[in-house]
Amino acid sequence: MPGASRILLIIGGGIAAYKALDLIRRLRERGHAVTPVLTRAGAQFVTPLSVSALAGRRVFSDLFDLTDEAEMGHIELSRSADLIVVAPATADLMAKMAQGHADDLASTLLLATDTPVLLAPAMNVRMWQHPATQRNLATLRADGIGFVGPNEGDMACGEHGPGRMAEVPEILAAITAALADGPLKGRRVLVTSGPTHEPIDPVRYIANRSSGAQGTAIARALVALGAEVVFVTGPATVPPPDGAEVVRVETAREMLAAVEGALPVDAAIFAAAVADWRMANASDRKMKKTAGGLPVLEFAENPDILATVSQMTKGRPPLVVGFAAETHDVLDNATAKHARKGCDWIVANDVSHATGIMGGTENAVTLVTGDGVESWPRMSKAEVAARLAERIARALAADI
Repeated sequence: MPGASRILLIIGGGIAAYKALDLIRRLRERGHAVTPVLTRAGAQFVTPLSVSALAGRRVFSDLFDLTDEAEMGHIELSRSADLIVVAPATADLMAKMAQGHADDLASTLLLATDTPVLLAPAMNVRMWQHPATQRNLATLRADGIGFVGPNEGDMACGEHGPGRMAEVPEILAAITAALADGPLKGRRVLVTSGPTHEPIDPVRYIANRSSGAQGTAIARALVALGAEVVFVTGPATVPPPDGAEVVRVETAREMLAAVEGALPVDAAIFAAAVADWRMANASDRKMKKTAGGLPVLEFAENPDILATVSQMTKGRPPLVVGFAAETHDVLDNATAKHARKGCDWIVANDVSHATGIMGGTENAVTLVTGDGVESWPRMSKAEVAARLAERIARALAADI
């Protein structure tokens, strides 16, 4: 983690507020100074005494504390930190931020600040999925607000779905990325990774051998250069990278929806091995052997995510990078794909069985751009990722 920084931690109201106590402890272990702000709702879940004891300093909660106004003031408090973290960030806090409301200390600090802000949302799944919350989410992202989570899982209310606050290690990693000082600091980058699974029936699916290793390595390299990374992943075998906002999907259509939901971004890297086809007649029951013979599987074409984003007339990322996993005529196929899809770059590789690249630890790629073709030597996927991330940083710095 970077050197000691000043963190202003706003604790919203929700059962996930208990995680903020562990977050404070772990931040202080890493040498960071934590100034806590506890909302009135947050104080229903954790006490000011416990927060203060862990932070080693007093808790701020009242907007109209005249002593504080004389000594520090909410304006100075909002700007004296290196990073403002809101954990948990409730639907109400997100709505206030998106609409510019300032009726308590937390919302006033968030409106008055010029400091980077990182939100860790936590709320009921229906609240998270509500159109109003999704509109607020889009507004805040467009305003440059960073996010970590929410995760999918069981809720304290008994429901299941997206809305759980990210775990403390994930938030710590996101704080690390937000504090990182690199050439991609302030840039938001989308990375897709892994395979997609297209169901045949509830127990069978169409997929490929992608492990997600290259996409994960790229996301990790981008985070290391200071980027805010949205990592949209299919069911990969490689764990997602620390420091990225992780969005998990299963199918190609879910991946497209997640990609569109992550926009706008400064760059989009499509490293996922998306299934070209899905079942047009997927069964909602396990298909059984019958005396009538083999089942008939009808295919339908999946959406082309790379082409969809590359050919956007509004909101297209300044840099769109596609991948071409080929088994023959690699350069010819990659060059044709570059022209056909309308993307800026294509990263091509030979994934035929003899190369050991699909699912392996190494890669050998050819970069196809509008300026020509570059063949990179075989190296580890981490080295490929670092080289590509640096190339992306240079392109964005030069406005492509």
